[in-house]
Amino acid sequence: MTIAEELESQQGISSDVIFPPGDLYSDEPPLETELHLRQIILLLTCLEWLWKDRNDFYAAGNLTIYYSPRQLKSEFFRGPDFFVVLGCERKTRKSWVVWEEDGKYPNLILEILSDSTAKTDRGLKKEIYQDTFRTPDYFWFDPYTQEFAGFHLVDGEYQPLQANEQGYLWSQQLGLYLGIYQGLLRLFTTDGKLVPTPEETAQKSEQKAERLAAKLRELNIDPDTI
Repeated sequence: MTIAEELESQQGISSDVIFPPGDLYSDEPPLETELHLRQIILLLTCLEWLWKDRNDFYAAGNLTIYYSPRQLKSEFFRGPDFFVVLGCERKTRKSWVVWEEDGKYPNLILEILSDSTAKTDRGLKKEIYQDTFRTPDYFWFDPYTQEFAGFHLVDGEYQPLQANEQGYLWSQQLGLYLGIYQGLLRLFTTDGKLVPTPEETAQKSEQKAERLAAKLRELNIDPDTI
């Protein structure tokens, strides 16, 4: 199916109805597996924790993007599993409506592959994200087979990203690496350090405090008196 045919098939009998902007709720189907949900939450949690002091981005998962030139809810929409838009206000949204967001499309998109979506994610969606969205960074990941690939837009076409020695792929848009860690896709800093969740950060702080307390006791200092 061509892009035109796919887009045409999305227009149903109500394609002539214009919905008010306030009615543009996300209209995505339920996630296919528990791993899909865990993966999306993990990426959202880590990025928002890392960028907790920033207010110039929007990150979401399984949320509809409406991009009809005629501002119709009933045509031209997609729901990436995970996406990030830069240079916008950080606030809660019902969906991402391109014509309400100064024409902005995602800077990064990640699709989580499954048996039912893999062909579309590798084909039709890749074409749409390349030719219509012009999204600079596109990745896909299968949490079951561990298939992981990434692309960067160069002169209007997606070029495959080459993994570094650790197997990570670089996202120019995020300024971070994406790589597989304990079976799921995680974010890594430029020097290869894992971007932690808030819980992982707290656990690391506790472990550091315990080591410091143990060292003080070795020096005959009661850490509770300091």
